[in-house]
Amino acid sequence: MAALEARIAAAKAAKAPQRKHQEEHYSQAHLAWRMVIELVAGLGIGFGIGFGLDALLGTRPWALVLFTLLGFVAGVKTMIRSANEIQETKLAEQAGENEGTRDGD
Repeated sequence: MAALEARIAAAKAAKAPQRKHQEEHYSQAHLAWRMVIELVAGLGIGFGIGFGLDALLGTRPWALVLFTLLGFVAGVKTMIRSANEIQETKLAEQAGENEGTRDGD
């Protein structure tokens, strides 16, 4: 029974790096979708505000164009903020790993 448990533990250990890679890939896809959604949300909100103002004021298409562009800028700005946040998180993780390897020496 102990030999079987040892073989199972060895098999799990062999698959562990692959699972970490899959989790990392999923995490990257999640972050990419987050950025796409932020951009589309900015465009959609700007479009909606512009369309509404055009309907109220009768200034078609000026408010629509203006607010769609402002929504695009806001979406890009949000994407850049998210990318910086992700980068800072990754750098902090790497610094923690590097410090952990120094302590082990």
